[in-house]
Amino acid sequence: MFCGGTADAEPAQAITWAQCPDNPEGQCGTLSVPLDWKRPGGRRIDVAVARRVATDPARRLGVLVVDPGGPGGSAAEFALSRLFSPELRARFDIVGIDSRGTGKSLAIRCADLVADQPTTYPSDEAEFAALLRYNQDALAKCRARSGPIFDHADSALVAQDVDAVRQALGERKISYLGLSYGTVLGQAYAEKFGHRLRAMVLDSVVDHSADLRRFMGDRAAAVDDSFVEFVRWCDRTSSCGLHGKDVYAAWEAALVRADGEPLGRQRLIDSMYYALREPDWPWAAELITGTQTRSSVLSFEPNYESVRLAMVCQDFSLRIKDFGQYSRLRAEELRRSPIMRGSLVGHDEAAACVGVAGRPSNPPHRLDVRHAPKIMVLSARHDPVTPYDWAVSIHRQAPRNTALMTYEGWGHVAYPRSECTRGGVDAYLLDLTVPARSCPAVES
Repeated sequence: MFCGGTADAEPAQAITWAQCPDNPEGQCGTLSVPLDWKRPGGRRIDVAVARRVATDPARRLGVLVVDPGGPGGSAAEFALSRLFSPELRARFDIVGIDSRGTGKSLAIRCADLVADQPTTYPSDEAEFAALLRYNQDALAKCRARSGPIFDHADSALVAQDVDAVRQALGERKISYLGLSYGTVLGQAYAEKFGHRLRAMVLDSVVDHSADLRRFMGDRAAAVDDSFVEFVRWCDRTSSCGLHGKDVYAAWEAALVRADGEPLGRQRLIDSMYYALREPDWPWAAELITGTQTRSSVLSFEPNYESVRLAMVCQDFSLRIKDFGQYSRLRAEELRRSPIMRGSLVGHDEAAACVGVAGRPSNPPHRLDVRHAPKIMVLSARHDPVTPYDWAVSIHRQAPRNTALMTYEGWGHVAYPRSECTRGGVDAYLLDLTVPARSCPAVES
């Protein structure tokens, strides 16, 4: 039902390419697009684009658009990274488009406005009211600082930008590889412009049909599942600092100890979340024993805290109305995640959207990719960030147009995990070969 779109009627613009200032292998440029695709004759903005041209032009297959997710990651920088195999670099022009509000596409920079946020775990009506007031103030200031891009940065609009880049490149069809939140953009593009796709890979998928309860609850369950996997590793690995001990009891004791430290137990929980995300199980054990020797500074993409206000809060219906609703959602988190007490990302993104007014501009809905080719959906079975159940859900919503490949291992983002996952993705993108259903876990 979303096939086509206003971008097909928009005259193709040109991209003027120049050598990227910080990467001689890349070409950088900008493309002028409408701020509001519903008003193509109105104000325009420039989105940043970068590409690495195919190293074997005689065997070139076309353009592979890539997005690292976040949101907040620079797709332009990602396109010039070394993640992609030599064969992909040989056969494709690899192109990255900085999504609106990220990188060099009018980046939204408001981290200082949310630096002193009150607790995102309110325990009563007063604390929830304080969070609501603070968020509303921060949102108003961020909108004023950022200008109109703040209200025109959802994934559906970015999908229109991607198709404008396709036209500017003179390509009839493109291939696409999106990681993590980049899969939300991928779903939007496949719905709107499925007929313009040659191939698409969605790795570690964020299910755009998820409502508020699933957005928080599914992620809460996934992070506990990853903790259980860590315990199993510790049980079978003699080098684990907790080998032969009751890891669950040790974790609870560590949480109690953290209550008496300046940063508290939430810092410990957040650090554990990152250890499971990698996964870095030796670090996870050190966090519990209190012997960690590395920095536990937590960060996502450079402007994640800023751009999520403009993008995530408009791509999902994360509108917690009052303390009563919050309490019910929090109880569900704790029910599904008694070990980790919920998901860092799932909880904090929902809390960040408290106070956002109106309906989301790109609301969640059932996936409709009937006009797209077979889409490859890839996920680790034990991913604490984007639950494996979300990949299964995407496949169930579009069984004829998707093929699910499961990495039977751990961590977030499956493509680089093993020869099987990398080979499966590469074979699909290069030859349109439908991948195997599963890849065995590789324990580092």
